[in-house]
This record gives sequence, structure tokens and C-alpha cells, in this order.
Amino acid sequence: MTIYDVAREAGVAASTVSRAFSRPGRVNAATAERIREAAGRLGYRTNPLARALVTTRTHMLALAVPDVTNPVFAEVIRGAQAAAGDAGYTVLLADAQESGVRERASLERILSVVDGVVLAGSRMSDSAIRMLAKQKPVVVLNRAVVDVPCVVTDNERGARLVAEHLAGLGHESLAYVAGPEASWADGARWTALREAAADLGLQVRRHGPCTPDVPGGLRAAGELRGRSATAVVAYNDQQAIGLLRGLTAQGLRVPRDVSVAGFDDIDAAALVTPGLTTVAAPLRAEGTTAVRHLLAMVQGAAGHTGAPLVLPVRLVVRGSTAQRRRKRTSPASGTTRVSGSAR
Repeated sequence: MTIYDVAREAGVAASTVSRAFSRPGRVNAATAERIREAAGRLGYRTNPLARALVTTRTHMLALAVPDVTNPVFAEVIRGAQAAAGDAGYTVLLADAQESGVRERASLERILSVVDGVVLAGSRMSDSAIRMLAKQKPVVVLNRAVVDVPCVVTDNERGARLVAEHLAGLGHESLAYVAGPEASWADGARWTALREAAADLGLQVRRHGPCTPDVPGGLRAAGELRGRSATAVVAYNDQQAIGLLRGLTAQGLRVPRDVSVAGFDDIDAAALVTPGLTTVAAPLRAEGTTAVRHLLAMVQGAAGHTGAPLVLPVRLVVRGSTAQRRRKRTSPASGTTRVSGSAR
């Protein structure tokens, strides 16, 4: 079907049909509605690339994620698609597979056919992101980049919440299993956890970097064996789930022998045994917020390039954390007893 078929069906000129789809404000509302109804009856659909030749917009957005198999980004994608769909936009997805090189190459191939870009947890350098932002409207998610609009979760608050929770359970020595070296969120979480630990009188040591998945947590569990930490905080929930499996395989009981906590609150966090204590982030809202901000920029609004927009987090306490079991020596017998309870 072409605009000429729609024009005959609606009883108008082909040029009127063209204006109705490319510049709807220049067509009488009643006429525009008659044209849309005719197009619907005929099954006519506009070609976004052809329309872009006139309007300079394709009504398509790019969303780049580090790993499409990561449940965190599945929720971000859903939020982004919902916001884009409400505005009549389509999302093109680029999976970087944890590589800044692949991410940049993918974006270069599709940049000419999108109106804007959302970078979710980008592994590219700051300079590469700023260069991209000079070519198209860009919003960065889960990372702070100077002079580029950014949306982040409150990593500082999240790290403090988990540190206070573990301190309240009597833990004095923590281990942090780090994520990828290129992850801004990992650096933010480690810095905030270290500062919170100092304020609370806790010892905390960084281990890694480790891959942000279950195998990464499994490997970390083996490498942490014999360490003095009574609680482990993982970069994300997938790592934490790997830690649960790895520590259990070593004969350790979670949380009786060691407590484990993560970040993100993916669906699996509530399904594993024991349930995972974690810092819950508004994952779907992240995608929605980023796309809405991007669409405002596409339509001419100035991007917010000051401090990043910060979304709130909360601590979800489940069965993977418990009161520290203290060992004490009886002065009379020299035997070691264990006090405390796993709750």
C-alpha cells in the first residue's frame, strides 16, 4: 500500500496524506483522523527511514547494554521499551558482551538511523561517550560522565545500608567481591562501602575484579576460602548467587558460617536458598526515566548535564545474612564455644 491508495480511500490528495504523517499539525484534525482510519483499513504503515528524509527523525532509539543475558538489563530494557512505545518510538538493542570495543562498533553501525542513544552501564571510555554525545542526543545510565546527561541509582546509600545492616548483626570484617574493571557502578559501590565501613569501625577488603555473573561468584568463593571475613558483599546478585553455591560446596553454611549480600534485587534473589539479602534498585524505572529524558532532548529540550539524576534504593533483607557467630575460649577448660544464632 502507498500514500496514493490511502489518498483514494480517504478522498484527499496524496500530498495531504504525506503531511498528515510527516507534519500532522498542518492538517485539519478531522481530515487527519479520516486519513488514519483509511490507512488502518488498508494496512498502510509509514516507512520510518523514508519519513526521516523529510522530518530528519526515524522514531527509533538505540539502547546499548553490556550483557543482554544479565537479568538487570532485562528489566532496564523493558522499562526503556515501555517509555519508547508510549511515545511512538522503537528501540534498537545493542549487546556489547562486556566489551567497549564491540559497543562502540555496534553504535557506529546504527547511529545514522536513530534519533538518540541510551547507554546502560557503558564499557566505553568517557571521551568516547562525550564524542558520541556530540553526534546524537545521549543519556547514560548507571554511570556518571561529565557534560553528558546521566541517570544513576543511589550506590552510596545502598552501600551504607548494607554495611549498617551487617554491622548491626555483629560483623566486623567484610569482603567485597568486585565487578568488571570498566564498571563505574563497581567503583562507586566499593568507594561507598569502604567509607561506610570506616565510619562504622569495620574492616573491609576488596577482592577481584571478577566477572559479574554466577561463574564469577563461584570462582570468588574458592579464592576467599580461609579469609577472616564473616560477611561478603558482592558487586551484584548474580555474583552473590555464585558465592552461595561456591561457599556451600566448600561445606560452609550461609548464613550460619558466613553472611552474603548483593546488589540489584533481580528475581532470582528471592528464589535461591537461602533468599538473598540485597540492595534493590528500581531497574525498570531506570530504563523508563532514561528514555523519557532522551525523548525530551530529541524534541529540543536541553539535556541535564549537571549532577546525575539519582534514583532511590532500598535494602531487602532475606535469609542470607544473620547474626555473627562469635567464638570464645573458656578460661577453665581452654575449649572453644560458639555463641550467637543464625536468624
